[in-house]
Amino acid sequence: MAGDARPKTRLKTKSPGPRSEGSPAPAATGDDVALVFGRDEQGVHVLRRRGPDAPVEAGVLHPLVEGKPITEEVVSLRPRSDAPLVFDVSTVLERPTPRAAGDGPSQVATEEYRKGWDTIWGRKRIADRDVN
Repeated sequence: MAGDARPKTRLKTKSPGPRSEGSPAPAATGDDVALVFGRDEQGVHVLRRRGPDAPVEAGVLHPLVEGKPITEEVVSLRPRSDAPLVFDVSTVLERPTPRAAGDGPSQVATEEYRKGWDTIWGRKRIADRDVN
């Protein structure tokens, strides 16, 4: 996507559950659509529907910042010509899955490290005598 000039954003969503039968659906030129309904210091607030039968999700768009970790889904928005606040959404990167923590600290001592340690400090000598 190096040639794609559209800005990429992170999207943090909260799904309110299934949409009610009386609520209007966005115009259907694409399946994944977003409607911008506000902006504040937290970011751009949107309502997103991922498909015709999908629930409506509320979310906040944040710009990608170089050097910051990506913690949410990365999307690209393409404005619709018929409605200025409605966008077609394409997912660029799915939400990263958290890594499972292991049992204890990371293993940092490699065989090369141990050989270097032994070369400098020598191996431990096990005493032949009994203690006490």
